[in-house]
Amino acid sequence: MEKRIKGIAIFFSLLFFITNCLYAQDNTDSKTLSQIITTVQEAYNVQFNYAEDVIDGISLKPPNKNLSLSDVIIYLENNTGLSFTLMNDNFILIKPRTDITLCGYLKGKDSLGVLPFATVQTIDRSTTSDKNGFFKIKIKNPLQLITIRHLGYKTITKPYNQFKISGCSDIYMLSDFQLLSQVIISNYITSGINKIDNGSFQIDFSNLKILPGLIDHDVLQSVQAFPGIQSVNETVSNINIRGGTHDQNLILWDDIKMYQSGHFFGLISMYNPHITQKVSLRKSGSDVSYTDGVSGTIEMQTNHEVNREFKGVIGANLTDVNGFADIPINESSSLQVAARKSISDFFETPTYTAFFDRISQNTEVASNATTITNTDKTFDFYDTSLRWIYNISDKDKLRVNFINVHNQLQFNENAIVDQEEESRDSKLTQNSIAGALHYSRVWNDKLKTDLEVYETDYKLRAINANILDSQRFLQENIVSETSTKLKMGFNLNKRLQLLNGYHFVETEVTNLDDVDNPLFRFLVSEVVRTHGVFSQVGYKTLNNKTNLNVGLRYNYISKFNKSIWEPRLSFNHHFFKYFMLEILGEFKHQSTSQVINFQNDFLGIEKRRWQLSNDEEIPIIRSKQISMGLNYSHNGWLIGVDGFYKIVNGITTQSQGFQNQYEFFKSNGRYDVKGLDILFRKYIEKFSTWLSYSYMDNRYLFKDLETNYFPSNYNISHTATLGMTYALNNLKLSAGLNWHSGKPTTQPIFENQIVNEQVNYEATNASNLDDYLRLDISAIYNFKFSDKTRAHLGVSVWNVLDKENEINNFYRVKDESIMETVQKSLGLTPNAVFRVYF
Repeated sequence: MEKRIKGIAIFFSLLFFITNCLYAQDNTDSKTLSQIITTVQEAYNVQFNYAEDVIDGISLKPPNKNLSLSDVIIYLENNTGLSFTLMNDNFILIKPRTDITLCGYLKGKDSLGVLPFATVQTIDRSTTSDKNGFFKIKIKNPLQLITIRHLGYKTITKPYNQFKISGCSDIYMLSDFQLLSQVIISNYITSGINKIDNGSFQIDFSNLKILPGLIDHDVLQSVQAFPGIQSVNETVSNINIRGGTHDQNLILWDDIKMYQSGHFFGLISMYNPHITQKVSLRKSGSDVSYTDGVSGTIEMQTNHEVNREFKGVIGANLTDVNGFADIPINESSSLQVAARKSISDFFETPTYTAFFDRISQNTEVASNATTITNTDKTFDFYDTSLRWIYNISDKDKLRVNFINVHNQLQFNENAIVDQEEESRDSKLTQNSIAGALHYSRVWNDKLKTDLEVYETDYKLRAINANILDSQRFLQENIVSETSTKLKMGFNLNKRLQLLNGYHFVETEVTNLDDVDNPLFRFLVSEVVRTHGVFSQVGYKTLNNKTNLNVGLRYNYISKFNKSIWEPRLSFNHHFFKYFMLEILGEFKHQSTSQVINFQNDFLGIEKRRWQLSNDEEIPIIRSKQISMGLNYSHNGWLIGVDGFYKIVNGITTQSQGFQNQYEFFKSNGRYDVKGLDILFRKYIEKFSTWLSYSYMDNRYLFKDLETNYFPSNYNISHTATLGMTYALNNLKLSAGLNWHSGKPTTQPIFENQIVNEQVNYEATNASNLDDYLRLDISAIYNFKFSDKTRAHLGVSVWNVLDKENEINNFYRVKDESIMETVQKSLGLTPNAVFRVYF
């Protein structure tokens, strides 16, 4: 496994190095104007006079060495937009031209047809092309940016000196092949959160102002702002989409499937917020190119456009220090790099302490046997992310992604053995490393292909030292997955688009339990390979009032010789001007799930381990779901109502986290959930307030356990959220109140709690914990250090009321009496951030 991980890192390092070396060789012909001036001065014995800022940033190919001095001056004027005046035989004055004009004929790159009515803009002027595609616009200086836009074509933005300046030449625009998803409801909850015409919700972090309790753009905390999305234990590693478990979520980072979600074992997202530009949430109606995620899909994306201007961010909060750089390599390539590192090595903050106490609560880390003490408890995490884009040509684009995440918890167990003090280390590590290559080509205005290849690896490893028994217990859970996907998009006409493709996935899961005293070793490694073929038709009316995507995916799992057909549907229609009807539906399957064998596995911190289906006692999980929604949007008001019904077959008791009479039972069954999500939102420029409510009836059916349905462990019947944000110039404020009914629990029968030395439970999940209530606030202030440098200062308080919410409980028999263990939520937890953008 370690060799494989090292191989991935070496492969992407070599790919990055070799490609950049080749790219650098391709651009050796271009030199800065300053370098060219030096060469011309030596060759023609002349002297140039100019201000440094006049020529700064201008690059071009050197003039031919056989040209005369007058021809060199003409060449430089035509290709820089500057004025070169020969004052005498050996003195040339360079200054900005006052009569700079850009003109040209706009044409389609593929069709070569003229493009009338295109918009051409500078910072202070604008014009449109005529019926022949011709335009003419005045420019202040050679470095001024010109933007050219035309519907159906990719926008051109570059400085004047990068156009072909001599004469009014042809300027070609590349077809924007993809039918881009369109926003149908903007500011769905607050600014930066939108509803898209394919049925998904999207958070654009470049426009997102603030959310209650969050001062960083925590990706997986942010998606919980939507109705129907919550976490029963407040962690991003246990997100429940409409009553499903976390392992039933498909989590993608730039099209790479991820098997780990958070740092601090789930309290904060492991995805760096600076490099993650957008996140899309799909509760249902997925695109046919997606597999897995029977409950929902969370898709994160970096910026896929080449950056031409350096951008950087450095910052720190009460848990980590972080940095980000967006580095332009040249006109066709840019690199993004991001990193975070916990600050616990240097000092412990109140936030760190609250997080550590929360994750270690009721585990061996917090308490051990009465004769054993735990000391030197430390926790450390870091993550690094990379995204590199190379526009090989107008039609070809290459993207490379890499992510590496590490969490480590360590402590010493100390005891007196045979009148001597002994100490042994216990440790838990959690790692993810993944890399991907994405190549797309636009063949013409009808056909586009995308090739996606990724390798993702996850490893959970624990060493539990038992001093009293002189025992070392090693546990490992390893997931290694390789995926290759080819997509072909066809634009049949302006209204119809066809998507076809093939997808191959190989997933290997290894589980190890190793004890040294007495000797015991249990190792299981399994592989499942899946072939998928998919096709989808997209239809959109010319007035964009109706949008339909309907498709079918065929999956073949070779190990089980099993075929699975999965239809998908996404439909929305605008009517009566302010109303929209939406219908979403899908069939899905997945072969992986997370299970709990024992509550003290992996030190009890991250006790879930991934496993593969064997199509027998561990079935393939399959889901069917449909939803229908009605939205009204007008004058800043939004009212949305969504009803849904979902059936998921093939779940196991081990995947559901039972801690009652079924804790050690192994059975498979199903759950179905029906419910309603309601949202009221009012948006007034700088102020946004919303109230959401969700109702859910979530129930299990395990025929080997009970003949009738009983409530699911994730049946949070009622959930309500009241939130508001306010922006005043550079100050942004937000507050949110979160309430939901208590998590289901199974209590002992009153006055008959113990039978045969075991807990005598009531009907399964017949009771509930106390209701949950949490108030969060946050504030962010932005200010400038200079024209190019700005700063960001923020503070937040999670659980302002410091309410001790119960998020879980269980019962055990000890000394012939019942002992209840209660797990509490985070208490009052402050955080602060300071960040500089440059």
